[in-house]
This record gives sequence, C-alpha cells and structure tokens, in this order.
Amino acid sequence: MKYKFHYLLFIFIFMLGNSFIGYAQEQEYYQLKTYTIKNDTQESMVDNYLKNAYLPVLKRMGIKNIGVFKVRPDKFKVSDKIYVLIPFQSLATFENLEAMLAVDKTHLSAGADYIHATHDKKPYERISSVLLRAFPDMPKMKPSQVEGERTDRVYELRSYEGPTEAMYRRKVDMFNEGGEVELFESLGFNAVFYADVISGDKMPNLMYMTTFKNMEKRDALWDDFGSSDKWKEISVMDKYQNTVSHADIYLLYPTEYSDY
Repeated sequence: MKYKFHYLLFIFIFMLGNSFIGYAQEQEYYQLKTYTIKNDTQESMVDNYLKNAYLPVLKRMGIKNIGVFKVRPDKFKVSDKIYVLIPFQSLATFENLEAMLAVDKTHLSAGADYIHATHDKKPYERISSVLLRAFPDMPKMKPSQVEGERTDRVYELRSYEGPTEAMYRRKVDMFNEGGEVELFESLGFNAVFYADVISGDKMPNLMYMTTFKNMEKRDALWDDFGSSDKWKEISVMDKYQNTVSHADIYLLYPTEYSDY
C-alpha cells in the first residue's frame, strides 16, 4: 500500500511537471542516449530492454514519440551504436525520470536481465548522453511521416560544432533568422528536430535530424538544397562564414520498435 501511494505520488508530480512547466516553456528538450555495443549478444540485450521495458515505462509516464535508431549498413564497418531520442516537455520531466524508473514494478520486472546484468555479461560497453533544447523556429518535435521499409529509410543526424561561442551563435542564427530551417521545410526534408546542445562532450554544438524514404531521395534533396537560390544567398553572407569547425553526419534507420 505504501509503495502504491509513493508510486502514484511520483506519477502525479511527473505529469504535473510535464504539463504545467512544459506549458510555460515553449521549447522542448531532448535527450540523445547512445549505447556502444561490441557484439550481437549486447545488441540483443539492449534491444530487448528498450522494446519491452524502457519505452513502455516512458509511455506510461506520458512521454511519446521516442525514436530508436541504428547505423545504416556499411560494407566498410559494422555498426556498434544504438541511438535513443527522447523528447521532454520540460527539464523537470527529465530530472524526475530516473526516480520514476526505479519504482515502476513493471519496468523492473520486464527489464530484469538488463538491469541486473553482471560485470562479465554487461549489456553494453558505454552509454553517452547529450541534452538538447529545441530551436525557436521548430520548438516541438515532428515525428517523421516517411513511409516504406524501415531498413531503407534514412534518418540523417547531423552535429555541427562551432569554433567559438560567438561564431556558433551565428550558425544557430543561420538556421533560424537566416531561414535555413524554412528552406529545409520547403524542400521536404521531413525534419524531426533542430536543437542546441546544452550539455554534452562536444560544445558549442547544434544537432538536427532529417528523414528520407531512401538514399536516392536523400541524395536528390541535398542536391536541391545546394542549388537553391536561398542557400546560395545565405551561404555567402560574411556573418555566416567559418561558423562550423567540425561536422559529424550519421546515417541511421529506425528499429522496428521505434515510434517513427
């Protein structure tokens, strides 16, 4: 009885933060968790935990549109990452998450093999986490509407680092006031999010995700982007020069249990 009361109290506080504080703060927050794995056994353990325990408990807490992605097959390398993208309406929901996981009996039962794994049979090598805040020009996530075979889809995650904070802010301005977000939208890039990294190991840093039915569609749209009048206009402006010191591009596909 005592457990049930505490659990219901946690749920009430969590949902209150999800609605009231989220209402006051228009821009969403995102956590990008990256699991590094070394073999099929670890991949299976993480998949089973995410599918049967982790995503279900997040949804019971009112968190929707959770994306889970893997690296598209490449003949030169074997994928060793699983990416989990979680949207939060407020920082309060993010802060309360671990406490909620610790008291949810269904989560603890369904995820027992993963949660209680021993040191010599660990389910992953490392977890990294990045916390992001949505851009003003796209304050809410838009789960991709791209259709077709999931293994054919391309979910392109990009990370742009700036050489200094000031130059980085100019790159963010290029996306928002400069019209880069609007250009992506007009061309049909099906963006999921654009966001500032507010805590991570690569800063200053922005990240965004666009989605395509397949590689052919992805390549064609990037050609359209590069040849567009708008890109030619903003890409040569002095204030936007040298604003990216390093870029990482990850070509992913959604798992069968990903929400989109």
